[in-house]
Amino acid sequence: MGALDGLRVIDFGQWIAGPLAAMLLADQGAEVIRVDPRGGPCWDTPANAVWNRGKQRIALDLKQGADRRSAEQLIASADVVIENFRPGVMDRLGLGAEQMTARDDRLIYLSLPGFGAIDERRDIAAWEGVVSAGVGTYSTRLMGGETQQPVHTAVPIASVYGAFVGAAATAMALVARERDGLGQRIESPLHDALYQAVGLRGIRYHDAQPTARFVPWVGAYECADGRWVFFHAAFSHFIRQFCEAAGVPEWLDEPWSDGPRVATDAELAGEARRRLSEIFKTRPALEWEELINAAGPPTVRCLDSHEWLEEEHARASEAVVQLDDPQHGPMLQPGLQVRMSATPGAVGHAAHAPDADREAILASLVNAGQPAPYAGAPRLSRALEGIRALDLCIILAGPTCGRTLAEYGAEVVKIDNPNREGDIMFHEDVNRGKRSIFLDLKSQEGRAVFDGLFDTADVVVQNYRLGAMRRLGIDYDSLAGRKPGLVYATLNAFGEIGPWAERAGWEQLAQAATGMQTRYGGEGPPTLQPFAINDYGTGIMGAFGVGLALYHRERTGQGQEIYTALARTAGTLQSAFLHGYEGKRWDEPRGQDAVGEGPLQRLYQAADGWLFLGASPEQLAALDGVPGLAGVAGAAEDLLEAELEWRIRARPLAHWLEHLRGANIGAAAVGSTEDAMQLPYAVARGLSITREHEGRGQIRTTGPSPILGRTPVTAGAPASLPGSDERAILGEIGRPNRG
Repeated sequence: MGALDGLRVIDFGQWIAGPLAAMLLADQGAEVIRVDPRGGPCWDTPANAVWNRGKQRIALDLKQGADRRSAEQLIASADVVIENFRPGVMDRLGLGAEQMTARDDRLIYLSLPGFGAIDERRDIAAWEGVVSAGVGTYSTRLMGGETQQPVHTAVPIASVYGAFVGAAATAMALVARERDGLGQRIESPLHDALYQAVGLRGIRYHDAQPTARFVPWVGAYECADGRWVFFHAAFSHFIRQFCEAAGVPEWLDEPWSDGPRVATDAELAGEARRRLSEIFKTRPALEWEELINAAGPPTVRCLDSHEWLEEEHARASEAVVQLDDPQHGPMLQPGLQVRMSATPGAVGHAAHAPDADREAILASLVNAGQPAPYAGAPRLSRALEGIRALDLCIILAGPTCGRTLAEYGAEVVKIDNPNREGDIMFHEDVNRGKRSIFLDLKSQEGRAVFDGLFDTADVVVQNYRLGAMRRLGIDYDSLAGRKPGLVYATLNAFGEIGPWAERAGWEQLAQAATGMQTRYGGEGPPTLQPFAINDYGTGIMGAFGVGLALYHRERTGQGQEIYTALARTAGTLQSAFLHGYEGKRWDEPRGQDAVGEGPLQRLYQAADGWLFLGASPEQLAALDGVPGLAGVAGAAEDLLEAELEWRIRARPLAHWLEHLRGANIGAAAVGSTEDAMQLPYAVARGLSITREHEGRGQIRTTGPSPILGRTPVTAGAPASLPGSDERAILGEIGRPNRG
């Protein structure tokens, strides 16, 4: 049983974003019918076996009359439609959102274009690299101290985030439809969704920039066997536990072992890193991992993705599952992104061949119909209007979940621990739209206040180590007895089952364990991806799970606990190549010298900057017609890349952007995150927002990206100072102010 049992989804998506969004719904019980082109999927990749699992499949030519009429019938039978063509394509076919929702006001129609309908770049060929280039995804490194070369990441962040944001928006739209009977149009452009991944990289404090911080006690260290571990002793108690476990308790008397002090002193930080580099080379990586985790601080070996697929915890936690694919045989795939206690869902059957289900699908249309809208239901202005949530989370992933709920209209109270070491981290980024109170949940008074707040809550979100909430008596099992309709979201690093379930973990450790750091570092040291993609992605997927649970509760009255984890998100982000079957190892570009995936999908240096070129092999003749590229189509395959390199270097960016785009070839200038945050489109769309924050001055942050036609998202009020809403919050539950 899944939360979406009985829901029909029609998937017109191609490449990654559309198929992946539909897969996320299929995994939760939706009946998904995939519509392929007559010639099969646009991208012939083993990853289609992942993205199309659990779906029925039919092949249609949407430009041909009879097939288009079949597509219309499919849409008429659907609850949700997903497509990711350029804006206007489905409209020209007579299958666009406006036409289809006008016929059926319960329909939820999700569009996932590369650039949105109101973006002046809407008609550009929006390959992954073209969408990503201008948003700082291809971060730069200094080459000889003079020039800068962008670094390509093979992780398709834009496509996956488009799917994440779109799936979450769909879940919220389903909640709204269950409450007032009406569907709506949703657009989640891949470019816009990237701003959700940018997060902290986009923050700017206009009145006072934060001081530099040094974190030698967090980082990748090489071990005696040449393998690397990622070590994360972010807090003083972790430093103490490490020193004692490593047999160097005398280090605790040294100033470079004082976490708060070393964070602001470059010389002490350098000494700490030197000492740590030396000691890690005294033992092999696996020994360090086991020793340090037993003591407390989270540490993990830097695996490659194929090692992760075979790792005991990956299998035991069901972050990795095996399906018997008809084409590839036994195949390892990322497991469920979101697990749910009452409606568990399931990784569906192996992907069917294109058009395998034609007869059954067409037969199902004979008696298909739509239920009537609820008579007299009050129309909602926000999807989660009237929903109250308690956010107990720390750092990024959990608070991002709470922030996302607030963007959809939930009233969110952020509960912070007044005794937690250091500042409230990343507060302005992840706590907008919430009200804030300090509570010590270990104290009698703090627990009494929590109980008063819980009496009015629909949702609780937490991301502490497994068992921490149980010890406080505020885990799901303890609270659900008081409120059977409770929706309780648990987010952590490595999942709620398996041998690593009780380990703490952060973004860096999820990247290390699942192969992301090794992929991005290549032959050099493990290297972090350009953004905190697991943290923010897990937060969005946590909100997706909450939306699913609220949708189920609207239909049944039943609450439940939902689980997601950074390692699950890392698997989904790498689903384009994080799969395994006999005789196949993915050979995507990796390392800090990577520039792309071949001559027609890569970064090139122009006379005055860098660009990403995105073209298909069928467009070689079109390339030949671009001024400055005449004759390239005749170059031998192994010489094409070199030919393009020297030709493109000879002319400026403006020339290439004009003429390549004029030939319907994808092209975008490589820009920084700062460029992206200052982009007029981003400011006008609210993807980059600058506002006055109480006590902090003007601060720029990212904003929400999905566009919902009927129940729009909003950024919410700027994050108030931690604890500053105590008086109002206590007053609402009849408790006096604590002074």
